[in-house]
Amino acid sequence: MAHWLVKSEADAYGWDRFVAEGGTEWDGVRNPAAAGHLRHMRTGDEVLYYHSGAEKRIVGVARVAREARPDGEAGKWVSVRLEPVRPLPRPLALADLRAEPDLSGMAMLRQSRLSVAPLTAEEWATVLRMAERPA
Repeated sequence: MAHWLVKSEADAYGWDRFVAEGGTEWDGVRNPAAAGHLRHMRTGDEVLYYHSGAEKRIVGVARVAREARPDGEAGKWVSVRLEPVRPLPRPLALADLRAEPDLSGMAMLRQSRLSVAPLTAEEWATVLRMAERPA
């Protein structure tokens, strides 16, 4: 199983709406690198849900419910189906992530404009551990 992080602005498509709707088609990704990551997602892979924009924090855990299918131009872009799993016990701000040495290689921190990014198993475990700690 692989691990990923996806970004959405809270006021455009926030965690609460995602949960209320029971999931969504993660479409409209028009960055070649991010689209490549969508192509590699497999059913059951786990995903961190990050609020970009003003909030800048990881707020929940989702799961890939369906693998990539065409989105728009044939063959160029794809979408996947994501479903919510659970909110994080404590949302993690971007500053928290940057302050953690074990996350220094995290793709999202190195390429901040990337809307879909892979996580290593170690990064995934570190984020979940951090979310369990008191603020």
